[in-house]
Amino acid sequence: MAETAHRLTLWGIEVFAAVADEGSVTAAARRLGASPSAVSQQLSNLEAALGAELVDRSARPAALTPAGQVFRRRAEAILSEAAQARAELALGSLSRLTEFRLGMIEDFDSDVTPRLLAEMADALAGCHFLLETGPSHRLLEALDTRALDVVVAADMGAAADWMEVHPLLEEPFVAAVPKGASLEDPHALPLIRYTARHHMGRQIAAHLARQNLTLSRRFELDSYHAIMAMVAAGAGWTILTPLGALHAHRFREATDILPLPFAPLSRTISLSARRGVLGDMPGQTAARLRRLLGELVVTPATGRLPWLAGKLRVL
Repeated sequence: MAETAHRLTLWGIEVFAAVADEGSVTAAARRLGASPSAVSQQLSNLEAALGAELVDRSARPAALTPAGQVFRRRAEAILSEAAQARAELALGSLSRLTEFRLGMIEDFDSDVTPRLLAEMADALAGCHFLLETGPSHRLLEALDTRALDVVVAADMGAAADWMEVHPLLEEPFVAAVPKGASLEDPHALPLIRYTARHHMGRQIAAHLARQNLTLSRRFELDSYHAIMAMVAAGAGWTILTPLGALHAHRFREATDILPLPFAPLSRTISLSARRGVLGDMPGQTAARLRRLLGELVVTPATGRLPWLAGKLRVL
């Protein structure tokens, strides 16, 4: 049998990049969907092939050695070239694409995401799909570290020069209140806040500060369903987007969705990918998503809340 332990492999380089990004073998294994022992063995094989120690495993978190820091730049270039090669081979016929790693904000997971994946599965019969849902900042971090190919997330400021960005949807922030309640006095009920650990919560907090409003900080949650359940029970009111409020559809009959009782605030949701790696695939996926968002989000939301027309819109 041919000796393989001292050969460079693409998988070994991917493992090294994941360990370098995550700072531990265990976290890298979780990201890669492999066992820690398999990741550790691949890392050892790579070090043997290169004749140099790349990672100081005794450090917490694991630290790159000087040789590892040098090789990391090469590893990133190798992985980018490999991704480009896969994309170029698939460009002539999208049916050749073998893997598609997609990150989606949780706002879309009940309606838009299943439809998108079903349509893409029909077009890409031989493709393996990996879906990750989560808050925008985590998805964009995963795109940055090459753990995902394409992400759909809220814009968080200026895009990096390595990103291609396709705007999808603009949505205003709205107020959700107990059925029949008024926001004539925003202080009359406690404000149930979306967590400031996520970008959207910080965006809301910054907007309140600009309005010179100091509202209750008693409740701060990270779940749309939990927030809307509390609003429906009369415990307070909240600031969310239409996607967030309508995501918790079981509470629709016990709540009202109103415009903000002060200056408006909005956000943009975009599809982002690494520039030039997947060819036309990000643009095609964005076009498909715009159609689905119009059909599954904008039309039903503006039908139920006509005052959202022109404010909640496909871009």
